[in-house]
Amino acid sequence: MILGALLAGLLFGLGLVVAAMVDPAKVIGFLDIAGDWDPSLALVMAGAIPVAALGFALSRGRSRPLLAAAFHPPGATGIDRPLLRGAALFGVGWGLAGFCPGPALASLALGAWQSWVFAGAMLMGMAAYEVWQLRR
Repeated sequence: MILGALLAGLLFGLGLVVAAMVDPAKVIGFLDIAGDWDPSLALVMAGAIPVAALGFALSRGRSRPLLAAAFHPPGATGIDRPLLRGAALFGVGWGLAGFCPGPALASLALGAWQSWVFAGAMLMGMAAYEVWQLRR
């Protein structure tokens, strides 16, 4: 199982690098629809949707995943305040930094200092959230 997860992560990271999603300037150019918009990442997303749809379609007929004992669907299925807050925070962070968690972690291997700062801030934010949840 661990080898499968490693291979999947490496393939995902390679895809992010090839698609230039690890380049914050490229991502910010895509998000800048009112300025010098770069639509190339829309093609990346358009290509990812059929691949994901095929994966979901193939998984429907299975009783369990290939490399796990069981499927783990999300528990929550509704749209609530925490989901909306998290989505907004994710979007603002992505728009300001040009990184989201996957590409930021993939870009660590490229050695850019910005990705290290982002990853450190992301880990601190995750830790702060856990502390906040424990105190609630």
